Amino acid sequence: MEFDLIGVDPAIANSLRRILLAEVPTVAIEHVFMINNTSIMQDEVLSHRLGLVPLRIDPKLLDFKSAEEAPSEKNTIVFKLDIRCTRQGNRLINDKVTSNMLQWLPAGSQLPEETSCRFTQGQAHLVPSQQEQRGKKFMAPVHEDILLAKLRPGQCIQLEAHAVKGIGKTHAKWSPVATAWYKLLPEVVLLTDDVPESVAQKLLDAAPGLFVRKPDGKLAVTNARHHEKHLEKVRVLLDQEAIAQVVQYRKRKDHFIFTIESTGILPPDVLFEQALSILHDKAEQLANKL
Repeated sequence: MEFDLIGVDPAIANSLRRILLAEVPTVAIEHVFMINNTSIMQDEVLSHRLGLVPLRIDPKLLDFKSAEEAPSEKNTIVFKLDIRCTRQGNRLINDKVTSNMLQWLPAGSQLPEETSCRFTQGQAHLVPSQQEQRGKKFMAPVHEDILLAKLRPGQCIQLEAHAVKGIGKTHAKWSPVATAWYKLLPEVVLLTDDVPESVAQKLLDAAPGLFVRKPDGKLAVTNARHHEKHLEKVRVLLDQEAIAQVVQYRKRKDHFIFTIESTGILPPDVLFEQALSILHDKAEQLANKL
């Protein structure tokens, strides 16, 4: 999602960017309990890969879990992975372990003694209705085709994975965005209406579309944002004194072109609203302590 943020200080824009990266909460796999892993991939590597799989789980459904708290239906989502590779004729069955093979356990852990995870009630009510889901599968990975491991006949992976709520400041797996960035709006302006013909022709040849002729034959500049491929040429041409006297290339200091690339856990517009809310709370706390 790309949008314009106008009339704010660069510190505000950067604060929103940093909050999006590190402080908007999501849900990710934190603990993996290995039952059996005969694949070539080490337990630690497989656990790390599982942690980085984005999960379509609304973080508002869970509480933050402290290190001292026991996992429960209020702070933990439990998944199971039980896959064995077999051979049928010339075909291999389950030779590729992908993210869609993770099964949600709404009743909680099947290994309560080992995991200390005991639910007093199930979590089936947390899933939105069919109408609210709009074709999306909740309590599941955002992308169903993420390759987790490869197996050979006879090899298997059996594990239980516990997902909890967290923020990107703790670990990057909880960051809700692939990235978030902004840039200043570029502007190219003419400093005079009387541009020498030789200079005008040179600009028209170097950046067609950015520089155009008006009906009266005079040189005009269009929106630089729509001709970014020509801006570097303009920057180079400004080394020539004749061009520098009639053209200026600058950037608006209070106009930001903001881009948010969500991992798919939450829509980018929702992420931005949450970032604004977090920034508002921070400002309110600061004001109360002054």
